[in-house]
Amino acid sequence: MQVRRIVANIQTADPAAAKAFYQDILGLDPLMDHGWIATYGSGREMPVQISFASEGGSGTPVPGLSIEVDDIDEAFSAMSEAGFEITYSPADEPWGVRRLYVRDPFGTLINIVSHRS
Repeated sequence: MQVRRIVANIQTADPAAAKAFYQDILGLDPLMDHGWIATYGSGREMPVQISFASEGGSGTPVPGLSIEVDDIDEAFSAMSEAGFEITYSPADEPWGVRRLYVRDPFGTLINIVSHRS
């Protein structure tokens, strides 16, 4: 047996509310929408990963999701302008990433991260 993918499921009474955050800002494609469930993703091949943490690093709480982007400052600007709650401002971390924490429309703590070259 080989795991082909892992999908995070976030419970909400309003799946359509995901569009502004996950599609409009992060640019994910709508892959499925049955009204009661909406799935966003990318046509790119993505590696299967799952992390287990006792803390979020640098004294932060463990986020519900980590999403890697190519430009953290652009993500920060778009999310701030859209009114999403930034709970940890963009920071260069000692383990080689630049990241921020934001709450998605459902209150889920999201780690938006970019690897530094």
